[in-house]
Order: sequence, then structure tokens, then C-alpha cells
Amino acid sequence: MAEPGFGRGLRDGIPIALGYFTISIAFGLYCARGGVGPWSAATMALTNLSSSGQFGGLSVILAGGALVQLAVTVALVNLRYLLMSFSLSQRLAPGTGVLRRLVMAYGVTDEIYAVAMSRPQVGFRYFTGLMSLPVIGWTGGTLTGTLVGSALPASLHSAMGVLLYAMFVAIVVPVAKGSRAVRVVVLVAGVVSSLLALVPGVRELEIGWRIIIATVVAAAFGAALFPVPGIGAEQASPREATPEPDREPTPDPDREPAPGEGAA
Repeated sequence: MAEPGFGRGLRDGIPIALGYFTISIAFGLYCARGGVGPWSAATMALTNLSSSGQFGGLSVILAGGALVQLAVTVALVNLRYLLMSFSLSQRLAPGTGVLRRLVMAYGVTDEIYAVAMSRPQVGFRYFTGLMSLPVIGWTGGTLTGTLVGSALPASLHSAMGVLLYAMFVAIVVPVAKGSRAVRVVVLVAGVVSSLLALVPGVRELEIGWRIIIATVVAAAFGAALFPVPGIGAEQASPREATPEPDREPTPDPDREPAPGEGAA
């Protein structure tokens, strides 16, 4: 069977692009409310391609956080892409060079990864086609949202304050409905975040560090309570995991037969 090419990747990326365009408008509106210009917002979208990373990073920027806080926050939020890239690398077509791998790594998102992993093998041409329209949709939606938000009257900008929270509610609730682990982790993150904002002595921390602490604590709590089944099973030696059946000794052709051996 011939390897799917750029055109097939484009077709597979159309639904992702449509969804990204809609979601990124919300990010553009959030940028406009924070005073970020249209082209700065579009550049941020083009170079990051991460809704949660961009929202988290922009929150730190608007709060006046330090560059270290910004870097750590975005790195933690986007850490899952590292694991996705490791997994996807096992499906790449033979001969995919380092430069092509770097280009493909740029386009790894949750949805693009899911579509790519549905194929037994992922080639460079197919993957670049798959990620092209989503990148355009994400950047174009951000630019559109920023331009629209900049034209809104000041009275409506205050109403846009709930936009970020509504965005994450829309992301989390559908997943949490089908996963007890997600519900618990979200609850822990909310409790830790509230404590960090209310308890004297720690509430003075800048918002960037509070996001980092809440993320690490919630992730560690979830990993401890809900470990992935099967982890560590491969640590057992082959003999322990699958005992070999009893085998009859292999006859030695050079051994002289004992008296009476082999007689009918």
C-alpha cells in the first residue's frame, strides 16, 4: 500500500483546523483584553501552537511575572508533548532525518498526534500536510479574535474577564465526565490553588509560581493515586514472567549408547 502523501494529510487536517480556528478566537479575545496587539498575538500562536500553554503563559505575562516563571509554567503545561513526540517517533517512516523530525515535532498537538497515531506508519509528507491547515487555523483564529476584540467597546472588555475560565471549563468538563482520575486531579489543583491564594505567607507569591506549584502537586498526586496499569511489568525477567516449558534433553550424537539402550 502506498504511503499517504501531503494531500491526504491536508484532508485529514480539515476538521482539526476548523476546531482550532474557533478555539483560538477565544485566545485572541483574551489577548485583546490584555492589551496584546494583533500581530504579537498571532506570532505567539504561530510559535507556540498550544492553547493551555499560551493561556498559562499570557496569564504570567499580564501579571508581570518573571521570565523564569514564564518559562517554567509553559514547560510544565506543555510537558505532555515531549511524551507524545517519543511515542510518535516509533511510527516514523524509516530514513526520517533529524531536520524532518524537528519540523514534525513543531506540529505535535493533542489532535494532530491522535490522527497521526491512527496510522501504522507516519511519513514526513503526510504529517506536514496534516499539520498545515491546523497551524493556519490556529494562527488565523487568534488574529481574528484579537482584531475583533480590539474593536469592542471598553464596556464589553470587562465581560471578557470570564473568557479564560469558560475556555478551560469547556476543555476539562467533557474529559472529567468519563475519568475519575481527571476529576480528582482537577479538584486537587483547585484546592491547592485556592490555598496558595488565601493562606498568609504564601499568598504573596506571584501568580506564576502559584500556577507552577499547583500543577506539580496535582500531577504528583494523580500519578501516585492513579498509576498507569502495567508499568513495571516489563521489569520482570523473561524467565520470571513466562516460565519455559520442560524440555527433553537434546541427544548428543557423540555419546556412546549405554548397554541395552536403544533395544527394542
